[in-house]
Amino acid sequence: MLAAALGAAGAAPERLALDVRNGTIRGRVEVARRPAPMSHPSSGTDPVGSMQPEDTDPSQSVVYLERAPLGAFEQPERGHARMDQRNESFVPHVLAITTGTRVDFPNNDRIYHNVFSLSKAGRFDLGRYSVGQSKSIRFDRPGIVRVFCEIHSHMNAFILVFSHPFFAITDADGRYRIADVPPGGYNVIAWSEGVALAPRPVVVSEGGSVELDFAFR
Repeated sequence: MLAAALGAAGAAPERLALDVRNGTIRGRVEVARRPAPMSHPSSGTDPVGSMQPEDTDPSQSVVYLERAPLGAFEQPERGHARMDQRNESFVPHVLAITTGTRVDFPNNDRIYHNVFSLSKAGRFDLGRYSVGQSKSIRFDRPGIVRVFCEIHSHMNAFILVFSHPFFAITDADGRYRIADVPPGGYNVIAWSEGVALAPRPVVVSEGGSVELDFAFR
């Protein structure tokens, strides 16, 4: 259900008009709960819990439109992103990208790592490689990709792949901002550590700004 929402487009508002002033959805996400520990899978299952290394941020969340306006992303740009392997953890712990983005996985530890995923949205295995080396993969399908290290079971991360650009990752204070949203009605979803809250409806007026807060308890 969540993966379908990540790829959904063209639900509500009318096709984008060039002379319309777009608006903004902003707010704060509060994360009070702590994720349950879980190591990487040894089979084809895709876990929803996680274990957090000390230098990752389990409170980081992603806020996004359940469905994007028609015509909002008909010609996606091929992006480039990076997820480091540092101090036996993935940095950042949460990465949000658009389809077609290539992600680099550089090894900055003085040990071997083996980055892999069993997720349907991006199944891959980069094999073992040492410090100073980097491998990459392009993500062409929307959905959630759980990333692990085959050597170190405590290493894990999330990559959320969207087919539209209307999403934002919260900052250190839990604040988010989704800009350039065409006027219309939308459902907005907040996601954190494999859990998505129920969609919240909003109406964006021309050139307006909507405040919308979320809380994970």
